[in-house]
Amino acid sequence: MESVQAIKQRFGIIGNDPKLNRAIEKALQVSPTDISVLVTGESGVGKESIPKIIHQLSHRKHGKYIAVNCGAIPEGTIDSELFGHEKGAFTGATATRSGYFEVADGGTIFLDEVGELPLTTQVRLLRVLENGEFIKVGSSKVQKTDVRIVAATNVNMFEAIKKEKFREDLYYRLSTIEINLPALRERKDDIHLLFRKFASDFALKYKMPTVKLEDEAIHLLVKYRWNGNIRQLRNVAEQVSVLEHNRTISALTIQNYLPNAGSNLPAVVSTSKSESDFSSEREILYKVLFDMKADLNDLKKLTMKLMKNGSAKDVQKENEHLIEKIYGDGKEENYDDAIEELGVLAIPEHATNTEQSTTDIEDKYHFAEEIEEEETLSLHDKELELIKKSLERHSGKRKLAATELGISERTLYRKIKQYDL
Repeated sequence: MESVQAIKQRFGIIGNDPKLNRAIEKALQVSPTDISVLVTGESGVGKESIPKIIHQLSHRKHGKYIAVNCGAIPEGTIDSELFGHEKGAFTGATATRSGYFEVADGGTIFLDEVGELPLTTQVRLLRVLENGEFIKVGSSKVQKTDVRIVAATNVNMFEAIKKEKFREDLYYRLSTIEINLPALRERKDDIHLLFRKFASDFALKYKMPTVKLEDEAIHLLVKYRWNGNIRQLRNVAEQVSVLEHNRTISALTIQNYLPNAGSNLPAVVSTSKSESDFSSEREILYKVLFDMKADLNDLKKLTMKLMKNGSAKDVQKENEHLIEKIYGDGKEENYDDAIEELGVLAIPEHATNTEQSTTDIEDKYHFAEEIEEEETLSLHDKELELIKKSLERHSGKRKLAATELGISERTLYRKIKQYDL
């Protein structure tokens, strides 16, 4: 069996990352067998190299090798492409056509982006994996094929299974052996090697001197995230080779070819409070106060109505019910605080519905209303009062209090310090 280094040279694979070497070792081990292999990894990591290695080192190397990009074939024609069709099977089927599984009999099929296969096609593929049988579109005749399947995907297969976009039984048939290729950002020591290889290739292709990177430029390449992986690095090397007249490339120059290169740096967070934040807080506070005033007015109106028409005991009971609705708590101490704080009149049990008592009640009601209106004008006092009440109700838990007040926990903490609570 060939060594990993020999395989790299034979197939043009650059790098010495341990994860990359392990992936190649697994490919070497499974090559002599007919086991199905699933190659996983992000887009652009070079997954297409693994099925080539497996095919060339297997006993099928003299058979056909067909690579199929499942994501590039329309859903309506993919069954015909893979399994073939009979004449007249659908509009445009003017002749019988052999599919890839028939053509590649005795060889290897590489199904790239297998996670994009429609569910109906997945059922057909599962049958091929289980017993080597398939049926052409528009036919009822079962045909046999001896094909080794190597698949690849950049999709999270477990998420796809969970969302019912991929069959779980097919996944386990495809991934008898799973080979994962690492992302380029995980192969930091290989990044400069790959760039030099690409730069050398493009220098020969375009007949120009090879570009070289300064130390700072190399450092920038190594630190960059490379969401497009090797494919993106190759494109950058080609652009620099063609567009730059100076063949020594600085970090400032290479940065122009790296989208969002500054996004890898720590973000500078401003400690100053923006005007919009203060405006938002004021709006929330005003809303809380207005809602509270509306509740109080409703409470007073209903209280007066009950005082005129009901017994003292009924009034007391209704007051407790309303205060419980507003304060979320029917405890006696909270009731007493609410009566005192909101200016709501508590009627002693011996009170009667006489004309005199009703007059006294109305006078006290108007007095309470005046007090409430005066208190509402003091935004500072109301804000302090709301914060105290919320903290008491939640036993000092700032997160719960902040949620109830409709402000952030950070803002509540600042208010607590400001009012020395």
